[in-house]
Amino acid sequence: MLFSSIPFLYYFLPAVLLLYFIAPKKLRNAVILLSSLFFYAWGEPKYVILMAVSITIGYILGLLIEKFREKTASKIFLAISVIFSVGALGYFKYADFFISNFNAVTGLSVSLLRIALPIGISFYTFQLLSYTIDVYRGDTPAQKNPITLAAYISLFPQLIAGPIVRYSDVALQLENRTHSFSKTSDGIRRFILGLSKKILIANALGELCDIFRASEDKSVLFFWLYAVAFTLHIYFDFSGYSDMAIGLGKIMGFEFMENFNYPYISKSVTEFWRRWHISLGSWFRDYVYIPLGGNRCSKPRQFFNILVVWLLTGFWHGAEWNFPVWGLYFAILLLIEKSFLLEKLKKSKVISHIYVMFLVIISFVIFNADGMGGAVSDLSGMFGFAGVPVSSAEFVYYLRSYLPVIIFALIGATPLPKKIIEKIREKTMGNKVINIIEPVVCIGLFILITAYLVDGSFNPFLYFRF
Repeated sequence: MLFSSIPFLYYFLPAVLLLYFIAPKKLRNAVILLSSLFFYAWGEPKYVILMAVSITIGYILGLLIEKFREKTASKIFLAISVIFSVGALGYFKYADFFISNFNAVTGLSVSLLRIALPIGISFYTFQLLSYTIDVYRGDTPAQKNPITLAAYISLFPQLIAGPIVRYSDVALQLENRTHSFSKTSDGIRRFILGLSKKILIANALGELCDIFRASEDKSVLFFWLYAVAFTLHIYFDFSGYSDMAIGLGKIMGFEFMENFNYPYISKSVTEFWRRWHISLGSWFRDYVYIPLGGNRCSKPRQFFNILVVWLLTGFWHGAEWNFPVWGLYFAILLLIEKSFLLEKLKKSKVISHIYVMFLVIISFVIFNADGMGGAVSDLSGMFGFAGVPVSSAEFVYYLRSYLPVIIFALIGATPLPKKIIEKIREKTMGNKVINIIEPVVCIGLFILITAYLVDGSFNPFLYFRF
């Protein structure tokens, strides 16, 4: 079930919130659990069993890890947790990838398993891992109530695409969270903002990307138009979903971490990755990079640690070679910056920003390609190596058609709109005007979004495939 769908907005969400707020506080986690399981089963009923098994194993192992802490058994139970979680993720997400590559190398014809990818498995697997690892480290006590732990793992607002919420960050909120009118109104506003980013901007840019893919009149400029459109599309699609998840969390009394912080204003690739998919970057930092030694070791070892982390980051996104290549691409850029380039980038904000956006656009072309062959083909087209003309009639037509939404997206990807509103709020009269206009705008946006959805407009969600 998509957040950006009529069934979710007009049936599921109102029913869940009604049940949630009329239920006694001690039963609200049970409401979250049952509604989350229903939400997940709506798309993939059979994989609810996999999630239930994962939660049960995580719950039991968490208790055992805590019981035998500082003993060898604790390490064994942690190892079992890691092997099970990574093994399940590997089987469902990567089995066919490895089989097809094994066939390519050996010339054999081992049959593919053709396993459907369980939605959200990459996200809830990382949450389970963070729980058992944090219990092992002593950062949080094991959860004794299975319903509470299950509610955390299956929490529908962030189940499908994050942000990746660590148990240690919400443990107290699971037991005792506060609700208020201001928090609820903030949550509603944040949810509608994210929904608007998804429906009004990301979907329009996604249409342009699909038009490009289907076109037989490609040109160098059309390749670049597609590259820019996809770079904006993935940001508004994914950050829009994160906004919706954070907003829903606020309505239910949770505070989830921010997942994006205007990454396209970055002046270095290092800064970009501090602002993009923050929950994933911090997860790999704390559970992979630092345990490997982080930057507390020799330079060669530190560089090795970075390469490992980014190889895994790439593989986490998908079972095609362009994803680990995408991860290693960023690893190399980060190593170059760490070695000597960061200081030089500080000399010119304009040049450094152009440098970052050029490299980021290239990265997302690799990311969205149909395997490595598609990546090479797309990059060749962008730089005129594919025998395509510089311009074409279709490029001119679609540039004119989509230029307003591209300009709107470019502005919306910066803090400028937020700063303008904050400036207006600094004045008493301006603050009053904003307080009056804001709910009217939110209602208007929601009506407009509903019209788009009823019309059956283009409405995929990019991160479902991860």
